[in-house]
Amino acid sequence: MSEEYPESLSASVNLEDKLGVNKYEVDEGNPHIVLLEDFPDAEFDKLIIACPAGLYKRDAEGVASFDCAGCLECGTCRYLCEGTVIAEWGYPQGTMGIEYRFG
Repeated sequence: MSEEYPESLSASVNLEDKLGVNKYEVDEGNPHIVLLEDFPDAEFDKLIIACPAGLYKRDAEGVASFDCAGCLECGTCRYLCEGTVIAEWGYPQGTMGIEYRFG
């Protein structure tokens, strides 16, 4: 009993297009994620792979960078690396952060 999926279910989804629909209010003076000053490279590299918003990066020279703007507030980084990379993690202040939109 083999059924074919409707075209709408089998079409590929572009993650960047879907994330681009969301609205973000960034609280520049009060980041909701703070990294430790010094952290193991291997721990940070976990976050490069795991962060669904792609906020953890390394440049061509291997220098680590992070920007909490665009955070989906999923908590993946907190669960994986709280205490090894993440010094503080909390939800943004009211009216700040992500506003999910579906379209």
